[in-house]
Amino acid sequence: MAKQVNGINVDNLTGFTNAVTKTPDKGRVDFSVTSRWKGQTRMEAEVSSFTMGGVEIPKSFTIATDEPEELLGANTAPNPQELLMAAVNACMMVGFVANAAARGIVLEKLEIETHGQLDLRGFLGISEDVIADYDSMSYTVTVKGNATPE
Repeated sequence: MAKQVNGINVDNLTGFTNAVTKTPDKGRVDFSVTSRWKGQTRMEAEVSSFTMGGVEIPKSFTIATDEPEELLGANTAPNPQELLMAAVNACMMVGFVANAAARGIVLEKLEIETHGQLDLRGFLGISEDVIADYDSMSYTVTVKGNATPE
């Protein structure tokens, strides 16, 4: 039976790590997303495949975004900023969970809260002194498991 830590098959993770170490091209991935405007502030992004080690792997996902009514949308889906933060959290979390599993660290809890602040005057183009970007972004990681704090 395969060793599972945090839901990760450690034998598969070790095998994959060894394969990429031996043949680095096996670890090269290409991702793409096609986004289509659906009216007002609504958009749907389609994920149809990705390429890993030169092999195309089919997928089929649709991701919707919208803005809240206060930002001229219909509030039918998370807005792009919320999805951006969710994606950053997911990327950090996958890395954290996989690396913990590789070290035999059993997690009981893992939570990442991300906060970003931006000034809409930059997005709206009404102030040359404000860029359309985040003023700040921060995150807090809460973790509980069988490892030492270090």
